[in-house]
Amino acid sequence: MYQEYHALQTSHNVTGLLIAWNNGDEAALEQLVPIVHDELHRLARRYMGGERLGHLLQPTALVNEAYIRLMGWKNVEWKNRAHFFGVSAKLMRGVLVDFARKRPRHAGHTAPHVSVDEACLVSERAGDDLVALDDALTSLAAIDERKSRIVELRYFGGLSNEEIAGVLHISTVTVIREWNKAKAWLYRELSSRP
Repeated sequence: MYQEYHALQTSHNVTGLLIAWNNGDEAALEQLVPIVHDELHRLARRYMGGERLGHLLQPTALVNEAYIRLMGWKNVEWKNRAHFFGVSAKLMRGVLVDFARKRPRHAGHTAPHVSVDEACLVSERAGDDLVALDDALTSLAAIDERKSRIVELRYFGGLSNEEIAGVLHISTVTVIREWNKAKAWLYRELSSRP
């Protein structure tokens, strides 16, 4: 019971601080960062879990880079905690994809095949898989932005179906239905790539 109350209280604190920051209160951002740091670091560890040992980018650096990019989001109207973590996840995804695209490739190296279950449900992926997934999500966004956002929020943001529904202003049933359709589309897209 205490944990549920604490989680609810933290969620309200985050939402209130986001709204205050949105209204120009820089002190709110200073209060917000320690509250969300652990969750952002958890997301970063999740992303970095599939990277090779000795990777130059570590979870703390990923959080810091996302934080720097977040500072550029001056005109965002923060809605709630889930919205914040959705944006943060998108920024971390961007950092990792940029890093993976800049990484030197070995001659003759091709990206490994990655299924949608591997990409969306099972584990974190190494750089080539991340680039393939990012390319597929970009293609999906061109066809159906909502499905792409659902995948991004669920897979990269770690949000629940209920949180995604709140961010996108749709029902939880719609989130589940769209998630299943997005998985099928991504499976076909990733399977057809060399």
